[in-house]
Amino acid sequence: MNAPRPSSPPAPRPPAPHTTRTATLTGEIRPRATDLAEFTAAELVSLYHTRSLSPVEATQAVLARIDRLNPRLNAFCHLAPEEALASARASEERWMRGEPRSVLDGVPCSIKDLILTKGWPTLRGSLTVDPNQPWDVDAPVAARLREGGVVLVGKTTTPEFGCKGETNSPKTGITRNPWNRLKTPGGSSGGSAAAVAAGMAPLSIGTDGAGSVRIPAAFCGNFGLKPSFGRVPAYPLSPFGTVAHLGPHTMSVRDAALVMSLITRADARDWTSLPPETPHGGAHDYTVGLEDGIRGLRVAWSPTLGYAKHVDPEVAAACAGAVQRLAELGAVVEQVDPGFDDPLEITTGLWFVGAWTLWNTLTREQQQRTDPDFAAEAALGSKLSALEVQRLNLRRGVLGSHMRQFMQDWDLLVTPTVAVPAFDAKPAGHAPMDPETMLGWTPFSYPFNLTQQPACTMPCGLTREGLPIGVQFVGPMFADALVLRAARAFESIAPIDRPDVARL
Repeated sequence: MNAPRPSSPPAPRPPAPHTTRTATLTGEIRPRATDLAEFTAAELVSLYHTRSLSPVEATQAVLARIDRLNPRLNAFCHLAPEEALASARASEERWMRGEPRSVLDGVPCSIKDLILTKGWPTLRGSLTVDPNQPWDVDAPVAARLREGGVVLVGKTTTPEFGCKGETNSPKTGITRNPWNRLKTPGGSSGGSAAAVAAGMAPLSIGTDGAGSVRIPAAFCGNFGLKPSFGRVPAYPLSPFGTVAHLGPHTMSVRDAALVMSLITRADARDWTSLPPETPHGGAHDYTVGLEDGIRGLRVAWSPTLGYAKHVDPEVAAACAGAVQRLAELGAVVEQVDPGFDDPLEITTGLWFVGAWTLWNTLTREQQQRTDPDFAAEAALGSKLSALEVQRLNLRRGVLGSHMRQFMQDWDLLVTPTVAVPAFDAKPAGHAPMDPETMLGWTPFSYPFNLTQQPACTMPCGLTREGLPIGVQFVGPMFADALVLRAARAFESIAPIDRPDVARL
């Protein structure tokens, strides 16, 4: 991955590294990192503006980091270094002319291997997908990134068809956590979370069907956002139905706001997508109001959602401390449960039916090559009758209505993100598949896929073993900007740290 020098006149080298980083109300960004691979997107763009840094140099740094760390973490399943450098050179030329395409022009980014990306195979972590076929379609999110001049460096690993909260598969093997390679990064967007945390591109796009952005973001210590359902258009739609969201992984809240300002543009291919946010079909600028703070916001703190029986004590303590800091920032906090029973049966029932549906698109030979966890999910889905599925959907509707009404009294609901820290990384099929095995350890994530509300995770501490802990902010439906604003307020007093990748 030795990168060639830029074809256009090289931009000046970056200034001497700073030791602090702030995002001021005027948008000025001062880097705290000393390695270009660890600069946030906002920091990179700030330096592009002043011509203190070239997108080519930033991309070279990211590719060098990938070259060094990916063999140890297995976060990428497809890399395109020459294509990335060509994109970076084109971006450099635009910046030299003062004509960037977007607020993220020239920033390196990866995409989860469930999302169609033109010119690259989308194998979905599966041995059943033929790589030798035309790959001539960009999903909406890939199209928006490309149109914005973002430098796409590769595709990140996923369990087969995104079927679980770990990232392992017969196709790509085991993806590992950059904080401790013996631990899982979570899933199903584990490759994206591990890549961002380890500095293998500051941005990545993941998917979240039961927590698949937020679980790995919590385990890997980065920021992860599940927007309101339909806010980020999707195509094709997930075989698992209307629980599936797309959202960013970043190492700063501002970076996520910048990504949202690009990827939420309307796309007619997604008939479930929300109406355009601007009169001309454009996206809202999610950086507007980002620094407005949370003074006076009504925050419901629910440490168990009323039903989570087993929350790790270190997770519980760290999240309680985070809520205290929200109060210190001026939020009006009250401990209250939203008042619904554990919807695990609804989530896993609908999920297993999705797996069974997908299973029946495969030939017998393909079925024999699938991940044993996916095969077990499909078998469980085959046992559900049409009447049982309809009843699950009706129960989901009751839950969604309940939470719409509950959130009329609260600006935010705060919970732990995951009930446990990252656990041991193991191969596919290491445990029998059932609802508890699949999601029982993450009781705070899947309810908000059922209700389709925006939710994010912020790092709020480390365990004694040095593993990240996440706290979750859930907003009313459509209040994506408010969720980002709350996360930014918390980040202002608890900046996001990176793992020490030098020891990997």
